[in-house]
Amino acid sequence: MKVYGLTGSIGMGKSTVAAMFRRAGVPVFDADAEVHHLQGPDGPLLPAIEARFPGTTGPKGVDRARLGAAVFGNPEARKALEAIVHPAVHARRKRFLQRHRARAFVILDIPLLFETRGDRRLNGVIVVTAPAWKQRRRVLARPGMTAGKFRQILNLQTPDTVKRSKADYIIDTGTTLAGTAAQVRALVACLGRKTGR
Repeated sequence: MKVYGLTGSIGMGKSTVAAMFRRAGVPVFDADAEVHHLQGPDGPLLPAIEARFPGTTGPKGVDRARLGAAVFGNPEARKALEAIVHPAVHARRKRFLQRHRARAFVILDIPLLFETRGDRRLNGVIVVTAPAWKQRRRVLARPGMTAGKFRQILNLQTPDTVKRSKADYIIDTGTTLAGTAAQVRALVACLGRKTGR
């Protein structure tokens, strides 16, 4: 089984592309969705997060606004949170790979793939990209987003130009949805041929 990473900066359309891969029958491990589950109501990580960041959890799970305020712009706090979250996500990823071991290939949807050096153990990396103006428009349309917050998020992420330079495959979402879907279908066929299936 081949394992490919899917990544892209905020607002590039990675979630949309991941959904297209799923519709094409490719198993996709969604790291963000796993984090939401682990931090949701009765999530297994709540006790550890509450102990390290008091007042950031409740009956509905992690209060994302409070936790975000506690770690945003604070590298030490962010590393402490990652030390709680990353091992749990890694364990779930191992179970995902075990469950789909008979498949020709699978995709790991990991937003901070390059930032966490997760690209080292993969058969290839797929980067989702779009023009900077379109990225900015998408992100600023999100509820509660500001230009300042957008700049801070970008500063924490590997620049899009660097991601594209490290990519084995690129999906451009600056086109129409149909155009993006056609790129995904073509890549699924290409990866299938590489595995001989």
